[in-house]
Amino acid sequence: MKVAVLTGGTSMERDVALASGLEITAALRSRGHTVHVVDIATGFVPPEQEAALLPGGVGREPPPLERLRELERGMLSAGLGEVPAVRQADVAFIALHGGVGEDGTLQALLDVLGVPYTGSGHLACALAMDKDLAKRVVRDHGLTVPAWVMGPATADYVRRLVGYPCVVKPSKQGSSVGLTLVKRARDLDPAVELASRYDDEVMIEQYVSGPELTVGILGDAPLPVIEIRPRHELFDYECKYQPGMSEELCPAPIEPALAAKVQDAAQRAHRALKLGGYSRIDFRVGAEGAIFFLEANTAPGMTAQSLIPKAARAAGLAFPAFTEALCRLALARRGTKA
Repeated sequence: MKVAVLTGGTSMERDVALASGLEITAALRSRGHTVHVVDIATGFVPPEQEAALLPGGVGREPPPLERLRELERGMLSAGLGEVPAVRQADVAFIALHGGVGEDGTLQALLDVLGVPYTGSGHLACALAMDKDLAKRVVRDHGLTVPAWVMGPATADYVRRLVGYPCVVKPSKQGSSVGLTLVKRARDLDPAVELASRYDDEVMIEQYVSGPELTVGILGDAPLPVIEIRPRHELFDYECKYQPGMSEELCPAPIEPALAAKVQDAAQRAHRALKLGGYSRIDFRVGAEGAIFFLEANTAPGMTAQSLIPKAARAAGLAFPAFTEALCRLALARRGTKA
């Protein structure tokens, strides 16, 4: 296959996307495929320059906003179709997290260009990226969700409808960017202000204190359940990307009945949101054993140590084979072969 790995971009998750893109590139090349890297912010990346994309790895914090805005001014946007590596690809592997790479914008552009791509279609991506809309959809399909309101909201209103502690986060961001656990009413406004830096819509959500579980979906089948044990109270940006800041157990050390229940909920959420190819669905388990849907990830982290590759490996699918399988699913959806 000729594969264009689309990575980088200008979202707060740029560094994570680059880490995913570089490992996907190496994995697919190890399977004998012709792979070109394209940073959607700067263009085609010659092979000899790929290693310089992320020399220090993913940092403790997202890239500075000023740097991202600078990149945004020169972003390829619709000009992506003029890049030969994209135009001539059998399939585009979307190694982007957040922003236009996950909200359906890039997917819609690739639909226009006629280039098959990994993951979900543009409408499903847009729906899943909006945490408010996604929660409404899965709730209407019978899944349990934490109570939530959209900010701004008064501290008393939040106390009545959501309660404290609560989680404040941007509605359309990933990697826990702008996330705060608010334990006291007086800390609500600063948390909302922080989240507002990253998105014009802010979600204020009930905090569920039980175990955090996540389930990857490959095609339409659930992968083994993973339990996440972060060093902080929340699985924040630092815990996700700094070594030793979280423990991720796969398969999760939970009762088989609970594992089957969580996998079923993940599959139902995947279908309700009309996702395709692959996804990762996040949950918390409440005190009474209720399973609370948190969010759906249409472009989850894809380094070899990321969550969904770990689940695939536990199911017997090594990382290179997993990346190839996602390309094959993309081609199958378009009815093409390579």
